[in-house]
Amino acid sequence: MGKRHKCAKRSEQLSPDLGSLLDDLLDTNIAAIEAELNAVISQPAPAEPRQKPQRAPLPPQFPRTVVRHESENTPSAPAGCQLQRIGENVSEKLDYTPGVFTVERHVRGKWACHLCETLIQVPVSAQVIDKAIPTAGLLAQVMVAKFAGHLPL
Repeated sequence: MGKRHKCAKRSEQLSPDLGSLLDDLLDTNIAAIEAELNAVISQPAPAEPRQKPQRAPLPPQFPRTVVRHESENTPSAPAGCQLQRIGENVSEKLDYTPGVFTVERHVRGKWACHLCETLIQVPVSAQVIDKAIPTAGLLAQVMVAKFAGHLPL
């Protein structure tokens, strides 16, 4: 047999019997997939309450520095009413000074007036990475250790 008989266009054509076999296989595969989809859709999704991820607290043995952020017009509201302290937001940031890890504890007081329904709180100061624990000092130390000291992260 010559090369032309094995590899020519005529030898690559499918017979009608093979075409019907492929159609039957496709139909059975599509039916099986639809049955699986119907089974998955008909099952009710488990009603698990989503838990909000919580960050582990910073170790208590690190020395802490408390930084208080209070409003300048704490004693009275813009309307002249007396404000009452109703709470505070506390966030902790991990800082690094050469050889010592410290924790900066930022306390932002909340002041409200019940008469004029005013709430006053100092806005959060700008951070290098929003909603993150490290301060600029810790990030600088990591970068210096990584690139200048060739230490692994």
